[in-house]
Amino acid sequence: MVKICCIGAGYVGGPTMAVIALKCPSVEVAVVDISVPRITAWNSDQLPIYEPGLDDVVKQCRGKNLFFSTDVEKHVREADIVFVSVNTPTKTRGLGAGKAADLTYWESAARMIADVSVSDKIVVEKSTVPVKTAEAIEKILTHNSKGIKFQILSNPEFLAEGTAIEDLFKPDRVLIGGRETPEGFAAVKALKDVYSQWVPEERILTTNLWSAELSKLAANAFLAQRISSVNAMSALCEATGANVTEVSYAVGKDSRIGPKFLNSSVGFGGSCFQKDILNLVYICECNGLPEVAEYWKQVIKINDYQKTRFVNRIVSSMFNTVSNKKIAVLGFAFKKDTGDTRETPAIDVCKGLLGDKARISIYDPQVTEEQIQRDLTMNKFDWDHPLHLQPMSPTTVKQVSVAWDAYAATKDAHGICILTEWDEFKKLDYEKIFDNMQKPAFVFDGRNVVDAEKLRKIGFIVYSIGKPLDQWLKDMPALA
Repeated sequence: MVKICCIGAGYVGGPTMAVIALKCPSVEVAVVDISVPRITAWNSDQLPIYEPGLDDVVKQCRGKNLFFSTDVEKHVREADIVFVSVNTPTKTRGLGAGKAADLTYWESAARMIADVSVSDKIVVEKSTVPVKTAEAIEKILTHNSKGIKFQILSNPEFLAEGTAIEDLFKPDRVLIGGRETPEGFAAVKALKDVYSQWVPEERILTTNLWSAELSKLAANAFLAQRISSVNAMSALCEATGANVTEVSYAVGKDSRIGPKFLNSSVGFGGSCFQKDILNLVYICECNGLPEVAEYWKQVIKINDYQKTRFVNRIVSSMFNTVSNKKIAVLGFAFKKDTGDTRETPAIDVCKGLLGDKARISIYDPQVTEEQIQRDLTMNKFDWDHPLHLQPMSPTTVKQVSVAWDAYAATKDAHGICILTEWDEFKKLDYEKIFDNMQKPAFVFDGRNVVDAEKLRKIGFIVYSIGKPLDQWLKDMPALA
């Protein structure tokens, strides 16, 4: 029986291993983590992450061929294949601060693998890592190997949160990179044999190690670039009276471009896009490619500009001040169907409003008050460290309250900001909401989810990103 162990029970490790266990009943899968609360949650009815379909998969396999444990060394020692899915945060100090990936957790995982292993192993990079990480890991393993042989593979994940289980069941591609040696090819084949139990052969791509590592960064950079491209257009649409939805529909009809990732919004979020582009920028700089680095930096600059622009629009529309005004924030997760708040645009929007002394009431169907408060008090990049190493937030933000539903959040508010495209926000009773708000009542739709005309008929002043501006908004231009 093939034994697989995955170090790291987070958004990648948990769902990926659960699906491998489901699709490969003859493989024993153990997910290990040093965080006791996280493993306890994986073994309970209340999983630590929300992902449609994940509950069912875990319940079908848990205790049969899927195990969650804090006994990291035991399961690593017994495994044939070890996946490493640990945090790779952006460095906040030292060489490459603000751009380079911090490989502290990766390195300690590699040293521990070398330390406890008593048989040959295949070690698989699952977390997003900078190109050439495999080389460093290989050196650590070989220099500490005591005669045991290790093969390193890169098997980046291409999951989209909210559809992760579906993506794992029917992936566009599975990418496996290995050394171009007989041992390397044998290791690639061993991992390919696991995936081929449910993924069609033609969808499993094999490359060299460096191509696999770079493909992950490149894929995320391309996706983020599309969002920044349409968001840049949204600013131009507002300035000219064009409608970004119509423009992106027309553009997406070109089969060479296609319609995906062309929705204008308040900005992209999530754990990977910004981190991976910063990483790409750093790699380009280190390899003497400043022009390439500058090119990718612009993707993040436009994303930051879009969030700033949104906050400026809110403040300028509301008589140039939101001081002591209640603003309802609907949605805090970085996108619908997930409780993930990592790098969510809502953080920067809320901080911008708090900077102008607004009172904020937040409602999100999947994000807890504790998480929201932690996000609003945390320093940039702190979120990407394991929970027990994150600074405890001693203070809560007093001007922020968290509501149990959209109606409570919007009661007596001067304005509403829609920051996540949850389906329920399309179906709210906006007449009831309007009646319970201060007047004039504003809606700032950062996801283009509401029918602006319908809301205007009720009496709202509506701002939708990239759409022709209300007369009110034209009279109160946003100052950049």
